Amino acid sequence: MIYVFLANGFEETEAIAPIDLLRRSGKQVVTVGVGDSIITGSHGIPVATDTIAQEAPLSEDLEMIVLPGGMPGTLNLEKSRYVQEAIDFCVENNIYIGAICAAPSILGHKGLLKGRTAVCYEGFETQLEGANVADTPVAADGIFITARGAGAAIEFGLKLVEAAHSKEESDRQRKAILCD
Repeated sequence: MIYVFLANGFEETEAIAPIDLLRRSGKQVVTVGVGDSIITGSHGIPVATDTIAQEAPLSEDLEMIVLPGGMPGTLNLEKSRYVQEAIDFCVENNIYIGAICAAPSILGHKGLLKGRTAVCYEGFETQLEGANVADTPVAADGIFITARGAGAAIEFGLKLVEAAHSKEESDRQRKAILCD
């Protein structure tokens, strides 16, 4: 099971593209509302989530969490006690964490990116405390998969599919959506 956390002000493309690609690949993806079950993105698009944070258990069934960026979505994710607990649970249990745009700053503030290669939205590099900031759309290092922003959402989603399945499945999804 994969949780994609949505908080008011999230960047819609950064959430929906990975959700779509992961579901196409056969993964069970659960959208988790932080604060409510209807979450409004940064461009005014309301999304009905599958569940709310308080009802999303952290268990051995969890394979990955995904943190979309956007403002003030990233700030709202970071303020959530449950999102913080989910990040800690993933780190303790070697479970993948995907973060895109400004959301890698949440991991940086926790000191989780020290010595790791990571990327983020332009201007947030100083928030990736101790990271080796790459000049690529997506970076994967250990359990952390980070991406620069909405323009990298498809590549981010494909990298998440690769982590959840394999490079072959990611390539299959790339071909299926005509992404060359």
